[in-house]
Amino acid sequence: MMSNSNGLGDKIKGKVNQVKGEAKDQIGNATDNKKLQAEGKIDKAKGNIQEKVGEVKDRR
Repeated sequence: MMSNSNGLGDKIKGKVNQVKGEAKDQIGNATDNKKLQAEGKIDKAKGNIQEKVGEVKDRR
């Protein structure tokens, strides 16, 4: 079963998560909110992974 999906959707979701994560990280840093900072770092990592998945899909 072949899928017609390319990696664009994953790359877009990845970028959105990276931006969201960076915002949370910076706000957490500015307000000394360690939990928000940690959430931001997790979102950025998730975004990086999603972007890589999209790149791999594009190579197929």
